[in-house]
Amino acid sequence: MPILAKAGALLGVVLALALVLVEIQGLVDERGQRGREAVAGVEQSHAAAQVVLGPLLRRDCTEEWPTTVERAGKPVREVASRDFTLTAVPLRETVDGRAATEALHRGLFKVNTYAGHFDVAAAFDRAALRPAAEHDGGRVRCDAHLVVALSDVRGIRAASLALDGATLAVGPGTGLDAYPQGLQAAFDPARLDGAAAGAPPLSVRLSLDLVGTRALAWVPAAGQLAWTLQSDWPHPSFGGQFVPAQRTLGPDGFRAAWSLSSLATTAAGDVGRGFHLCPSTPAAEGDAAAVAKPDKCLDTMAVDFIDPVNPYVLSDRATKYALLFVALTFVAVGLVEVLSGRRVHPVQYALVGLALCLFFLLLLSLSEHMPFEQAYAVAAAACAGLLGVYASAMLGRRLAGAAFGAGIALLYGGLYTLLQMEQDSLVIGSVGVFAALALVMLLTRRIDWYAFFERLRADPAQLRAAKAERP
Repeated sequence: MPILAKAGALLGVVLALALVLVEIQGLVDERGQRGREAVAGVEQSHAAAQVVLGPLLRRDCTEEWPTTVERAGKPVREVASRDFTLTAVPLRETVDGRAATEALHRGLFKVNTYAGHFDVAAAFDRAALRPAAEHDGGRVRCDAHLVVALSDVRGIRAASLALDGATLAVGPGTGLDAYPQGLQAAFDPARLDGAAAGAPPLSVRLSLDLVGTRALAWVPAAGQLAWTLQSDWPHPSFGGQFVPAQRTLGPDGFRAAWSLSSLATTAAGDVGRGFHLCPSTPAAEGDAAAVAKPDKCLDTMAVDFIDPVNPYVLSDRATKYALLFVALTFVAVGLVEVLSGRRVHPVQYALVGLALCLFFLLLLSLSEHMPFEQAYAVAAAACAGLLGVYASAMLGRRLAGAAFGAGIALLYGGLYTLLQMEQDSLVIGSVGVFAALALVMLLTRRIDWYAFFERLRADPAQLRAAKAERP
């Protein structure tokens, strides 16, 4: 085959394989999207990622004052009024939490959920919410509530509140416009007014059983807050705006402890400004990094119960290297052509490329039914074995075919290393490509490329006659 025609045919093969890889990448994206839809479906029927704010002290107040208005040309005495709400955060808050994880399945897709129990102790300044009249002769009357706000109230399984050792009746809602979802408990406002304002701080105890999906966060809205969390999940991703001061990770789970003061966060003031409860959101599916906090969102201490071996994320990352795989393999086959004189037809290049592309499709489909490591091993072994057998006939020798299959297996091993070493994948990949190029250059450094291409252009009949004339 003339060299220009073969070069054009190989270019067509590469373009066709690129289209195949684009379709496979689209399938990976589509399956990943279906996985995200499965998470959303579980959140709709179970409970979404949770953010907890509280307990807070809320006072709904009414001020009344005498005023004079003119009606029908005559002054009339009336009583005017205004309503307002005051909120206060604790002086001190301690949270002791335990979370047990459970995997729920929606079809082929797994979603991580958790069930948590939290014991909270908080102390409030009794004089923190002392309402003042704004009008002459005004009289202010207030009630008093303890409230706990949640991002998804469907996750509440049980809750109890106690004030100075006395259990309070808990009801739904918070009565706060900015944080309507949650629970509340009313108590006697006399505990805050008059002589009681100078008494020691109010002691509040909260017991909360809560379920959620994927992530859990707590708002550090207190003068001093300490949060400890224990879980059986071995792969936490700590997010929010504060990492734990202490953490212990192991195969049986983790223990983390946060300790913050109001000097390190604006959460206490942002509660009064009506900032939102925003669940923790990973930058990308399976990515441990968290995106920057959106505007008008409260600071949080957060943990994501991530799955580090997400088959769709890993399949997506693997497919990004597919074209490089094809290129390296074609270079290896071309190198065999140059060094051994064995001619390889473009159809054979195409079949080899299709086998390489099929690996990524096998990896995606198998990883939905077995652990990713096993799926990768099965797909890699199948494709390396197929290419080794085919290369034995393509290159004319069994030893050459075995070496070719071993080289493909080595490429798959390198790719698996790249997938496992996310932080160092760029440097490892670039060094590997440099090493491959250096090997090709060293093996071909003594080749006379002009003479080689002249032989490719020559008529095959003339080449056979020239060989026959040699003694």
